[in-house]
Amino acid sequence: MGELYQGPLRAGTAPDIALVSFPVDRHAWVHFTRGTGPPDLSRLGKKSATAARLFLDHFELTLPPGLWNTHSDLRVGVGMASSTADIVATLRCLFQLFSVPYDEDLVLTILAAIERADSVFLDEFALHLSGRHRVIRRLGTAFGFHTAFVTEPGTVDTEAVTTSLLEHYRRRGEEYERCLTDLLKGFDSGDPAAVARAATTSAALSQEVLPKAHFHDLLSHRERFGADGLFVAHTGCLIGYLFPRRLDAHRKSELSAFFRSLGYQCSFVQGGYG
Repeated sequence: MGELYQGPLRAGTAPDIALVSFPVDRHAWVHFTRGTGPPDLSRLGKKSATAARLFLDHFELTLPPGLWNTHSDLRVGVGMASSTADIVATLRCLFQLFSVPYDEDLVLTILAAIERADSVFLDEFALHLSGRHRVIRRLGTAFGFHTAFVTEPGTVDTEAVTTSLLEHYRRRGEEYERCLTDLLKGFDSGDPAAVARAATTSAALSQEVLPKAHFHDLLSHRERFGADGLFVAHTGCLIGYLFPRRLDAHRKSELSAFFRSLGYQCSFVQGGYG
């Protein structure tokens, strides 16, 4: 659900897009049930069908007769890595269907052939180069956050904004480098508050190129609600608060009323681990 950091890996004239994704307890599901009918890949999305063909070609396998079924908790085009999640769910289904050991390197190879990807194929936080499909550093599962978030109107075409993002990263490379250093220090020391502060800085830098309409409204009320920080989908429409502990009913009611005053119904979900 968005990112705790999105920016260059380091300051320079040719930046890569680096991410520390924010995993939450929402999922994409892909099921294959053996049967008598032809295994119609068109029941999958276009990218997932491509992933399935690449998997089958790699292992020189043929699908048995059967039926595909899919379900997703993730909205499309708002910053929830829905297409990457669909691809990964499809591949995990195929690994199980054919009793093939899960191969993370193959998953990365297939993702690289299809799209710039999020790190949802991992079950931990990670610093990940989305274009190169390279995990730079695993950041573990030591802690998580509770969130209150909304989805602002519209969708974002990630590929269409890549050039603008890279130009912005070149201009603000040193600020992003300091932000990423602070974020990684927070992970190293097991300090979720430090991670949340760095996430807020990353979100503020993102405002200069892909602004959220209500970023400053949320920022000005952060202390009132006791949030450690803000997070956004940097190339999406999500924005919300990061809390260190589960919210009670009174605080949820206050947050719901606040977001309603901005014109939204907020949602609550646990993110990260721990």
